Amino acid sequence: MSLPLDGLSAIVTGAGRGLGRAEALELARLGAAVVVNDYGQPGRDGSGEASAAPAEQVAAEIRAAGGRAVAHLGDVSGHEQARALVELAVETYGQLDILVNNAGILRDRMIFSMTEDEWDSVIRVHLKGHFNTTHFAAAHWRSRSKAAGGPVYGRIVNTSSEAFLAGSAGQPNYAAAKGGIVGLTTSTALALAKYGVTANVICPRARTRMTEDVFAGFQEPQDGGLDALAPEHVSPLVGYLASPAAAKVNGQLLVVHGGMVAIVERPKVAAKFDASKETFSFDELDELISPYYADRPPNETFAASEVLGLKRG
Repeated sequence: MSLPLDGLSAIVTGAGRGLGRAEALELARLGAAVVVNDYGQPGRDGSGEASAAPAEQVAAEIRAAGGRAVAHLGDVSGHEQARALVELAVETYGQLDILVNNAGILRDRMIFSMTEDEWDSVIRVHLKGHFNTTHFAAAHWRSRSKAAGGPVYGRIVNTSSEAFLAGSAGQPNYAAAKGGIVGLTTSTALALAKYGVTANVICPRARTRMTEDVFAGFQEPQDGGLDALAPEHVSPLVGYLASPAAAKVNGQLLVVHGGMVAIVERPKVAAKFDASKETFSFDELDELISPYYADRPPNETFAASEVLGLKRG
């Protein structure tokens, strides 16, 4: 019996732990040969010595289950390291079919206290890291498409966060990077569609070392019940988006956690005002817009329970 991803190869970045690990295992379970990428630093802020151990352990786990996997120790925020990652997939498996971007770090700080390095480092790993791997994967697919004289198979699944939607007061760098990833994904989807490649982005809710602060108070079930925040509940959607079954899903944003997938529409116009003359005056804008907000609640950051729809344990 064939599996959905039989004969396909995949890269999963940040796959040594958490979501990336669960996704790499799921793609392998569905039949894909996987390149497990992770820089292996122990600190979620990108601190500590790089180590091949996390990626090697996940690759070994895949092979022990009968799958195919190789490990790659590399920082995808480095352009040439991202190139080497894509080249490893092509050299090992003959071509690249699936790219799942997960790698990221956190350096949280309020906007008035954040340093330039705290801003740059998070943008570099999340947003530039997604760009780097996407750039080289896209060049690979475009080249194959030209050689084939038509579309080829390609899937990109990027990782954003609801932090870009709802705001996150202590994470201006992270929220900005995750918003940028959405824009990168929709642009990529338009650019690569003619080559047979789709690009989609997920906002996962999962308990990992990256989100231990966000989900403080949302405890794992003690009675053996369903843990809605287990990373394993996110990975099936990634497997689906990476598969031939999702050929018509392109440029989409999906929120996912245990037992729930929500497809997010593009922003809609909430209200519209027209000038009485060719251009607005200050007074006219005040007369039109101020009443619209007068009876609305203050623009406050959503509480975690509201945004996540979860109950504290």
